[in-house]
Amino acid sequence: MAISEVEFKKEKKILGKVHKLLGDTLEELGSEVIQDEEDLTEFKKMMWENANSFDAAEAKQVMYATAMEADKAYQKQKYFKKLNSIKNKPYFASIVFKSDDGEIFNIYMSLTYLKDSDTNNILYDWRSPICSLFYDYETGPCSYKAPGGVFSGELKRKRQYKIENNKLIGVFDNSLNIDDDVLQEVLARESSEKMKNVVNTIQQEQNKVIRNLEDNNLIVQGIAGSGKTTVALHRIAFLLYQLKNLSSNDILIFSPNNIFTEYISDVLPSLGEDNTLQTTFADYLNTFIDEFEYVESFTDFVSRYYSYSEINPDLVEYKQSDQIIDDLDNYLDNYISNCKFTSDFKEGVKNLILKDDLNEMLHDRYSKLPLFERLDEMAEKLSSNYYKGSKKKIPTFMKLFRENSNFEKDYNKIFKDFFLSEYCRYKLSEKEVNSFINKEFINYEDALIYTYIKGRLEGFLYEGRIKQVIIDEAQDYNRLQYIIINNIFKKADFTILGDINQNINPYYKYKSLKDLSDLFRGDTKYIELLKTYRSSPEIIDYTNRILGLKHVNAIRKDNNKPVIIRKNVENLKKRIVDDINYLQSNYKSTAVITKDLKEAEQLYELIKADIDISLVDANTKFFKKELIIIPAYVSKGLEFDSVIIYNDRNNTYRKNEKNLLYVACTRCQHELYIYN
Repeated sequence: MAISEVEFKKEKKILGKVHKLLGDTLEELGSEVIQDEEDLTEFKKMMWENANSFDAAEAKQVMYATAMEADKAYQKQKYFKKLNSIKNKPYFASIVFKSDDGEIFNIYMSLTYLKDSDTNNILYDWRSPICSLFYDYETGPCSYKAPGGVFSGELKRKRQYKIENNKLIGVFDNSLNIDDDVLQEVLARESSEKMKNVVNTIQQEQNKVIRNLEDNNLIVQGIAGSGKTTVALHRIAFLLYQLKNLSSNDILIFSPNNIFTEYISDVLPSLGEDNTLQTTFADYLNTFIDEFEYVESFTDFVSRYYSYSEINPDLVEYKQSDQIIDDLDNYLDNYISNCKFTSDFKEGVKNLILKDDLNEMLHDRYSKLPLFERLDEMAEKLSSNYYKGSKKKIPTFMKLFRENSNFEKDYNKIFKDFFLSEYCRYKLSEKEVNSFINKEFINYEDALIYTYIKGRLEGFLYEGRIKQVIIDEAQDYNRLQYIIINNIFKKADFTILGDINQNINPYYKYKSLKDLSDLFRGDTKYIELLKTYRSSPEIIDYTNRILGLKHVNAIRKDNNKPVIIRKNVENLKKRIVDDINYLQSNYKSTAVITKDLKEAEQLYELIKADIDISLVDANTKFFKKELIIIPAYVSKGLEFDSVIIYNDRNNTYRKNEKNLLYVACTRCQHELYIYN
């Protein structure tokens, strides 16, 4: 609802005052930043010139002082950058809150804070406790939780602003419901090259995920277009604001592919925070498995299935199953229990090492450690005992262990022996097992098993520095992956986000992501996001029918653009080029989404001479969204103004591939065409 002319003039004056204060603060802070850099450089120079005059204690103290000053300078620079980023649009919303004791607070919300010369808050960071009122309540009774306790009162007003280059374009009083003017305006916009922050349109259900500090772990089931990834990134920004000992380097995001990693790379910087560590699960496995040249990507793994190039899908399904976890545990328990030293041996001239003593150390004294870690401890202990605390003989003892035992650290052999053992439920010949072992790379499904075996026997690649782990597209991870992740990140809290309807892992499915709750340490909360902000009602109605869904709530208003179905097209090249040209003339971004990469390549070759289009695959890192051809399983997490779903007549989506079709169609915001 637009405000009165009198109110509008008041708001213009407030914007002018904030703009002046912001400019003065930036000028003053900029001078301080430059001076800090000069002082720090001079201080480091002095330290270097006088290094020889410091004793150890003094040097340590000076280094600590230098680090502290450097950190202060960095924080000041960071704040300067935040202020500079909002100089043309200082705030986006305001609330008027009347506390129970009668005090009235007029809060202007921004991406960061700003104080006047009397240290009064003029702008509030959107992550501050009182700002939660804007997202959680309509006008009326309300409360918010802060470090000092719970504060109750009445929300008198909620207001949003449209500001461009410090000019007040529009002011709206609203309640952020489905008819909210600002939200609908944002939803109506064309998609951008990269994902953007949405601090001005965060909804109540999303805010509950973003601001949750009570639970160690969150499992978020969100339908397509519900903003799961956006919510996760804003949650990271919120945690960085709230948890003082948390930095961006303490957070790791598992993304579905490298394209998606690039797509989300602007969100945190636009919120004034550094990007976190990011990886794909396959890339992370590459750091643990050095016995093969590389690990197959998840995208290539599913591509084998959807392009029908996988010769033994039943075996892959077994490798992905929960059953294999028990089989591996039984096999490894038996393997470890049968490991033993087979003979006594001498080390040097005098030192007789008895096999019974070694086996007692192996299976009793160090039994709580992984098998091969036990050997390290034993070698260190024996070296220390026989050589007065020295560790120099550790390599000698390790060599003697290998020569006088019935086991060795050969993971390829151990991996192979599992599939030839009675513990493997899928009976294979040695030739069949060799077919997926004796090659330069390891298949994705095998890499999970290989990592688990290696982790059980020598310990997982523990990452104690990571405090928060974000897993996107969680429905595509099987249970074994979560067990591995839990063993790697033992001190981390988790935010798990996914949608069981968008599962593209053809070998593994969850009835509910809630089934993951028992896998994580600490309090775990399951939350559902049931509103979709991406697609028009017409597109949502179509995609609902693909999977037989009824619970999806559309927030966008109707755009009166029905889903267009094109079957048995006679002149494919002309028809699809005409459709692309029409969509390109009306929208900023268009994607042609094919069922698999082979189809994408064939269609690209057919039309590339007639239209400027880019082919995107799983290895693409940088691309422009204006017009692309992309396989469905690579398009996950992306969104486009318009989409053409294409598959060859002889390569239709089968009944068990409807989730992949659902993923492809739900990438579209405004106008959707279906070929064949």
